[in-house]
Amino acid sequence: MKLSYLPLLALAFAGIGTESALAQDTPKGITILSYNHVGLAVKDLKVSAAFYREIIGLSPVTVPDNLISIRRWFQIAPGQELHLLLGRKDPVSNNDRNGAHFSLTIPSNSADGIEAFLKSKEVPYHRQQRFDGAYQIYVTDPDGYVIELNEPKR
Repeated sequence: MKLSYLPLLALAFAGIGTESALAQDTPKGITILSYNHVGLAVKDLKVSAAFYREIIGLSPVTVPDNLISIRRWFQIAPGQELHLLLGRKDPVSNNDRNGAHFSLTIPSNSADGIEAFLKSKEVPYHRQQRFDGAYQIYVTDPDGYVIELNEPKR
């Protein structure tokens, strides 16, 4: 059975090791213990850091002094971080919610409050209800990265 990297990454982002999920179909490969961080290239470090801190609500993580001019780090969850890396020259062009994006889990039944918050901050978004009744809210960061705010399955 030929595997693509996408299911492995999906399992890694979910914090699930590949061993149990794929043991019956493939020989053991790389064992993923958890998601560590994602790095996004950004054009304006100050603007992007403010968005992830003030709109998405991530807590800053201390960056070493020798990197502070070109990096900002944020905690997503224990042991999981977002790293902003100065250096993007062009906006993200494949920023369709049905295409490339990353997803963050929000609390159950929080979509109404999040929608009200985004409206108050004049942040464009798209909200939809999944087949299982949970809501997804899509926002785009200053560089064009699409972020899905995803309620747990109901």
